Amino acid sequence: MISIQLKRIYDEASHEDGFRILVDRVWPRGVSKERAQIDMWLKEVGPSPKLRKWFDHDPAKFERFKQLYLKELEHDAEKQEALDQLRTYDQEYEHNITLVFAAKEQQYNHVVILKELIL
Repeated sequence: MISIQLKRIYDEASHEDGFRILVDRVWPRGVSKERAQIDMWLKEVGPSPKLRKWFDHDPAKFERFKQLYLKELEHDAEKQEALDQLRTYDQEYEHNITLVFAAKEQQYNHVVILKELIL
């Protein structure tokens, strides 16, 4: 059975990660493409810059952020296409999938919402 994992880009890549997909809109600071070991970069699925800056990983804003982010995913064709692509990988890929992100905050961020949507 395929599993979807979440992992910071600053953590060491491992064989268990399987197919690594960066789901941040902006490339993480200080990480080379070689070190990142990313198989795909789906920057379109990340929250808009305006929403990301407003949220700023504040746990008190998470529920509202989730509502606004889901609305973005639903109403933005580019984001919807990227989300559909993630769902396709979940259904067709034979190995684990790891959604890779840069944020220090691991509980209150968009990748938690993406994993929930995919599953």
